[in-house]
Amino acid sequence: MALTLTVEQFKEMFPRNKDAEEWVEALNVILPDYKIDTVGRVAAFLAQCGHESAGFTTLTENLNYGAAGLKGIFGKYFKDDATAKAYERQPQKIANKVYANRMGNGDEASGEGWKYRGRGPIQLTGKENYTKFAHDMFEDPETVLDNPDVVALDKETALTSAVWFWNKNKLNDLADKGDILTMTKRINGGTIGLEDRKKHYHHALEILG
Repeated sequence: MALTLTVEQFKEMFPRNKDAEEWVEALNVILPDYKIDTVGRVAAFLAQCGHESAGFTTLTENLNYGAAGLKGIFGKYFKDDATAKAYERQPQKIANKVYANRMGNGDEASGEGWKYRGRGPIQLTGKENYTKFAHDMFEDPETVLDNPDVVALDKETALTSAVWFWNKNKLNDLADKGDILTMTKRINGGTIGLEDRKKHYHHALEILG
């Protein structure tokens, strides 16, 4: 029998969230369809999404970095103070630089880094991911590709983007092993926020288990 999340459990995990009832309703409908239905799988899913979305409160990537933040997080693209200063506090410009020529995006001038920036609880990112998601989950893919903001505007669509990514990357298998490190690398491309993800995971196991 699939695990049923309660509003009280969700609030205990994410006390800052003001829409617990709506999220829990959507989670209980959508998660079982993707076999995210055991304590370990639900805990891992909520931990990863909880970290990426600041407790299901932020569904669009925040790229409003100062120069120091750009050098610290995106040092590969901002190797000197002058470059970082030229981009700081300009989220659209930052996205177009750091996401250019990868994940299916065009070059910096294409604007696709910003258009296909992270959205949804798991921060679906890049034109390639948006395109695959749109074709897999929508009768009219242009619904998403023309207006990617839809992934962040509606809870069910946002959550569907997260479980789609989860399923495509076989994250249930890693959840069954409790392998938060490898899971984080598949979601993040690195290990940013690993300790916070682990903290969320163990907290969720405690509450759900």
